[in-house]
Amino acid sequence: MRRIVLDTETTGLEHSEGHRIIEVACIELYDRRPTGRHFHRYVNPERAVDLAASQVHGMTSEDLSDKPRFADIADELLAFVDGAELLIHNAAFDMGFLDAELERSGRPPLSSLCRVTDTLGFARELNPGKKNSLDALCERYGVDHSRRTLHGALLDAQLLADVWVAMTRGQETLDIVLAAADAVAFAAHELESPAELAVVRADEAELARHAALCDRLQKASGGRCLWVQLAAAG
Repeated sequence: MRRIVLDTETTGLEHSEGHRIIEVACIELYDRRPTGRHFHRYVNPERAVDLAASQVHGMTSEDLSDKPRFADIADELLAFVDGAELLIHNAAFDMGFLDAELERSGRPPLSSLCRVTDTLGFARELNPGKKNSLDALCERYGVDHSRRTLHGALLDAQLLADVWVAMTRGQETLDIVLAAADAVAFAAHELESPAELAVVRADEAELARHAALCDRLQKASGGRCLWVQLAAAG
């Protein structure tokens, strides 16, 4: 599956008050692995940057005065993300700004092109009652965020990509198990006289542990645990 980890920086907190995007970054993942492809642009917001926002990301109106307008990069951005699942931390914030910019430039909203997953909501489900900011998740999952002295869309997207892979590592384990099973099946098929294998049935305790593992994988993968899907189909 193709996923895009996306982050933005802005002139202020509320797009409804006329604040604009100043930076957008996207990191491409395929089957939960970085492909090396990314999209990153600074944008001239055509308005002043609030002092409080500048203190967060370090960018000023002067820094952005020679950058392209959002309308100038909109088609390139849409082409990059088209058809992918977007992973965004606190998605309502970024999507609000992006859709406002796209509407302003006469383009369709992102929700018409992509499925959106809010990684903040996902993290809260996995870690109820705990802090789930990007910094807190980096600490929890062992992702090095020492360079994050200021917020920046590209760095934050890279960190979120690492956090996402760590948060969904159970699904990766399932992929490895299935790949190993396929290899064993292929090897057995190639044998001229394969040996008879003893079949050992799982007992009730093992079945209970398997069900609990499937439940965790189902939650971590957003409802895409293969074992659960196969059981439902059977």
